[in-house]
Amino acid sequence: MALTEDSYKKERERMVKEQIEARGITNPLVLSAMREVPRHKFVPEDMVSLAYSDRPLPIGFDQTISQPYIVAYMTQCLRLTGGEKVLEVGTGLGYQAAVLSKIASKVYTIERIPELAEKAKKILKELGYNNVEVIVGDGTKGLPEKAPFDGIIVTASGPYVPETLKNQLKVGGRLVMPVGKYRYAQRIVRVTRGVDDNFKEEELLDVLFVPLIGEYGWNE
Repeated sequence: MALTEDSYKKERERMVKEQIEARGITNPLVLSAMREVPRHKFVPEDMVSLAYSDRPLPIGFDQTISQPYIVAYMTQCLRLTGGEKVLEVGTGLGYQAAVLSKIASKVYTIERIPELAEKAKKILKELGYNNVEVIVGDGTKGLPEKAPFDGIIVTASGPYVPETLKNQLKVGGRLVMPVGKYRYAQRIVRVTRGVDDNFKEEELLDVLFVPLIGEYGWNE
């Protein structure tokens, strides 16, 4: 039986307190976004009862919606302060894009699977996330016509950080993505663009993500 919206709000509050704040996420913008975005709207109908559980969930086409903590962690790693332009690679059903949209002024998100992209567009439109634009394509190429970006987030694990994406960052901008083979050692890395095309790369957290498919990712 579906819960009331008030019950879902309480579920989000519990999720933030027990899964996110308890693990060290402190950015108030990120915590606010995680409290506001109705995660249960971004999962398949048969998964709604698990929407606020501490785990990733399948969304079809061998893709997943990330564990809430990982969504919050990667968002915090971008170090957004509000009003930025952000690119996401790997829309899924749009949850991460919705969280980003609560902080950034504009979010572009690229999804390679047309069926998922269409579902995400529908959900985001119905919920009024009008500052998110969903594009079907190869996210490893980025979106050069809209670059440069203050932040780029990649929600699948590639063999390396694509130069195409690094070069679409503003000076001072940050890119956050998992790197490593599927089911093997993967780690979230953060790349910060400095002056004179200098890039600082940090290794942050061991994770497990689906593979990043594309010209500058893994072969399908």
